[in-house]
Amino acid sequence: MSCLPCVEIEPKVTADSAVIWLHGLGADGNDFAALVPQLNLPSAAAIRFVFPHAPSLPVTINGGYIMPAWYDILEMSIDRKVDVVQLEKSASEVGKLIAREVERGIDVSRIVLAGFSQGGAVAYQAALAYPQALGGLLVLSSYFATSETLRADPANKNIPILIQHGTQDPVVPEALGQRAYQLLGEQGYKVRYQSYPMPHTLCPPQVVDISRWLQEVL
Repeated sequence: MSCLPCVEIEPKVTADSAVIWLHGLGADGNDFAALVPQLNLPSAAAIRFVFPHAPSLPVTINGGYIMPAWYDILEMSIDRKVDVVQLEKSASEVGKLIAREVERGIDVSRIVLAGFSQGGAVAYQAALAYPQALGGLLVLSSYFATSETLRADPANKNIPILIQHGTQDPVVPEALGQRAYQLLGEQGYKVRYQSYPMPHTLCPPQVVDISRWLQEVL
């Protein structure tokens, strides 16, 4: 089984859990790797961090410029018209990464999917459609691009979901994060929402909250 190339950070002890973390448009798997030490996880935490690299695609909103992308963005409107087929394909590639972690001895219930911006949209699709119960879903500064097309699997009806967003985000307006929170809540998902006075990025208090949440679910 061929998988996307990844940056991987192993724990100091044998891994018993994993976080698969998807970067945003134009970045790569190195984008969040430096965050791992900042999480200040306990020395006994046995979490493997996997940061896959997206393939390079022409992106319509950027004049067709080829860059790392999980899918094409066709319009920069509030509703974000995207190439759903490409997004679903990327979600399928994430599914392969989940399967590889299981092959490496990680129980599927101890695998968390995380994603920033474009990566978050893929994480929604990959996690909620996955046919086995995952450990959690962390979505940062993103939007639920496939809310109308997703075929959710009942296996992840009780997945812990944490959505975080910046109140000053000029790239993905906070309204999109709030909309995802509302939609998921209405559908009966266990979802929490946290906001921070920041633009399209991460901030130190948020990193503390991510660390605390990861320790809760893993």
